[in-house]
Amino acid sequence: MKISATCIRCLLDRQEERIRQIEDEDVKSAYLKEVAGIIASSGEDATAPYLVYGINRVYRRYFGSLPDYEKEKKEFNALMLGLESELEADIRMGTDREEVLRYALNYARTANYIDYGATNHVEKETLLGLLREAKGEALDAAVLKSLRNELETAGKLAYLADNCGEIVADKLLIKILKEQYPQLEITVIVRGMPVLNDAVPGDAEDVGLTDMVKVIGNGNGVAGTQRNLLSEEAEHALSGADVILSKGQGNFETIHGCGLNIYYLFLCKCEWFTKRFGMERLKGVFVNERDIAG
Repeated sequence: MKISATCIRCLLDRQEERIRQIEDEDVKSAYLKEVAGIIASSGEDATAPYLVYGINRVYRRYFGSLPDYEKEKKEFNALMLGLESELEADIRMGTDREEVLRYALNYARTANYIDYGATNHVEKETLLGLLREAKGEALDAAVLKSLRNELETAGKLAYLADNCGEIVADKLLIKILKEQYPQLEITVIVRGMPVLNDAVPGDAEDVGLTDMVKVIGNGNGVAGTQRNLLSEEAEHALSGADVILSKGQGNFETIHGCGLNIYYLFLCKCEWFTKRFGMERLKGVFVNERDIAG
C-alpha cells in the first residue's frame, strides 16, 4: 500500500510526540530532520511500517534503546487469557457452523484494538466494551461465504498475526478453523523481532498457541509483513498458502497489492483507514484482496 499524505503527517506527528519530553531542542530538531529525510527519500512502494523500521534505527542512534512494551504485552495476554473461556463459550453459542465461525472472526477482529502502533494508550475498558459488542458486529456475508468455500478445498492457511492479547482471540479462531476444516495445515506468522506490542514466537508460546499450530517468526522487526525482509521460511509459508488470513493495519499496509489470496481482518484505528474504508473509528474490516482497488 502506497503511503498517503495523511500517513506522512501522522508519522511526523508520532515522532514529535515520542521526543516531546526531551529538553535539548537542537537534538530534537536534528532528529526530526533525519526522520523527514527518510520519508522524503522513500520510494513509491514505501509503507508506513517499513519507514518506521528505518526511523527506529535513527532513534536508537540519538536516544538509545526503543521503548519496551514487555509489560503491556504480558498484561494484555493475561487479560485475554482470563477471558478466553468466556469468549469461547460465546462463540460456541452459534446455531450452526457458519455462525460459530462468524462469532470467532468477530472476536479476533475486535481484539485488534490492542495496538500501541496506532495509539499511545490502549484502554482496558474500551477493549472490554468492544468485546461485549463483538458478536453483533456486521461481517460481510459475501466475503464470509467466499472464505468458507475456499477453506473447504484449501490445503494450507497462513495466518498473519499482529498484537499480543489479540493473539488469544486468534487462538480461538484458529481452534474453530481446525475443527471445521481438519484438512487445513495452518501456519501462524508472527514478528521475528520485538517491535511495539506485536507478538513474537515467545508471546505465542505464552498463550498456548504453539501447542495448537506451527508458529514461526517472520525474520525481521517491521510492524507488518514486509516481503523483501521475510525469512525464507516465512516467505515460503506465505507464498505457498492457498488462503491467507491477515490481521491488523500494519499487515494490510505492507502486503496489500501483492496479488496473493488474502482475507484482511482488522479494526480501523486511524484517520486514513476510516476514510479508505468509509467507516467510523474502531469499526471492523473484513475484505478479500481481490475486492480492494488501489
